[in-house]
Amino acid sequence: MINIFFPKIKSPRSSLKIIWYFLLFILLFCSFCCKEKVKDSSRFITYQVNPQKKNTQLYWKSDKGELLKSLDHLITDVQHKNKKLVFAMNGGMFEPDNSPKGLYIEDFKILKSIDTLQGSGNFYLKPNGIFYLTRNNRAGIVETKKYVQNKEVRYATQSGPMLITNGKINPIFQENSKNLNIRNGVGILKNGDFLFVMSKKEINFYNLAEFFKNSGCKDALYLDGYVSRTYLPEKKWIQKDGNFGIMIGVTESKK
Repeated sequence: MINIFFPKIKSPRSSLKIIWYFLLFILLFCSFCCKEKVKDSSRFITYQVNPQKKNTQLYWKSDKGELLKSLDHLITDVQHKNKKLVFAMNGGMFEPDNSPKGLYIEDFKILKSIDTLQGSGNFYLKPNGIFYLTRNNRAGIVETKKYVQNKEVRYATQSGPMLITNGKINPIFQENSKNLNIRNGVGILKNGDFLFVMSKKEINFYNLAEFFKNSGCKDALYLDGYVSRTYLPEKKWIQKDGNFGIMIGVTESKK
C-alpha cells in the first residue's frame, strides 16, 4: 500500500482559501504566458526552416541576367522554373545599383568580393558577419574576420552587424536605444534550422537581438532596416514590393 501525504486542513474555509490561491496562481501564470506569445507575434513575423528538407537559395538576378529587385519579381522568376515560393525576404545590404554590398556567392561563384574595410553605417558596425550555406545544405553565421573561403560554400551574403555571437548579444547594443527601425535578420538554432525574423514595427538592435537569443539562436546576423520585406503566405503575411540587392527564398516543387 502506498502512503501519500496530504497536509492537514483545519477547516473547510482553509481548504477553499488554498484552492482559491492555487487557481489564482494558475490564472496569472497562463495570462503571463499568453501575453508574451501575443506580444511576440504582434512584434515579429518569423519563419523557421530546416535547410536539409527545404530548398533554400540566395537570389540576385534572373537567368537572363536581369536584376530581380523585388519579391514580386522573385515570385515570377521562381514560377518560371516550375517552383513555388513559400518564403522570402531581403537578404542583406546593397549598393545604389542594387549589387550586393560585401561578399556574395551564388552557386559556388563569388560574384562580389568580401568587404573588410572600415566605414560608416550599419554594415560596418562591429563585428560584421557572413551567412552561408554549404554544398550539403549546412548553414553557418560567422564574423567576417573569421570567415575562411572554401569550395564547399554554395551561397553566402555579408552584412552587419552580428546580433548574436555564441549565444551572447552584441555588446555595442543599448537596451534603451532610440535608434528605431523596421529590421530583419537570420539566426541559426541549435538544431541547425534557420530562423528568419522581421519586426512588424520599429525596434532597436537590442530588441531584435534579444528576440533571437530568447528563441534559442546561437548566432544571428542583421540583414537590413527600413527597406525590409517578407513574403510568407502560410502566415498571411504577403509583401511583394521592395527594391533590393539580393533575397533569400525557400521553394518547393509545384504539385
